[in-house]
Amino acid sequence: QVQLVESGGGLVQAGGSLRLSCATSGDTFSSYVMGWFRQAPGKEREFVAAVTWSGSNTYYAASVKGRFTISRDNAKNTVYLQMNSLKPEDTAVYYCAADRFVRGLNDQVIRTMSNFGSWGQGTQVTVSS
Repeated sequence: QVQLVESGGGLVQAGGSLRLSCATSGDTFSSYVMGWFRQAPGKEREFVAAVTWSGSNTYYAASVKGRFTISRDNAKNTVYLQMNSLKPEDTAVYYCAADRFVRGLNDQVIRTMSNFGSWGQGTQVTVSS
């Protein structure tokens, strides 16, 4: 099992930027596919972005594509989510997630939160109008 700790959330005006970080420990970071999910008040948790083991492939929700960038630094055991052009509808608690995906993955599987076995505590992102 890998432990995940998110940081970098905060309050920002619409159009601004934030960079979230997810620091990991306890296992081999490069063995894990990493994802970001978010949950707004009264809403279901939803997929935001994911990156495969080496960082070669990335996946994004349509609502954030072109504005958010996921990346990973395997030397630092850290995954990032750079969020630009933030909108009020981006307001949510953002969660980092990890899974080995030992049976492989596809576009659908990697976007499904139940397929991720490890989760961080979440970090609040609030975007004001």
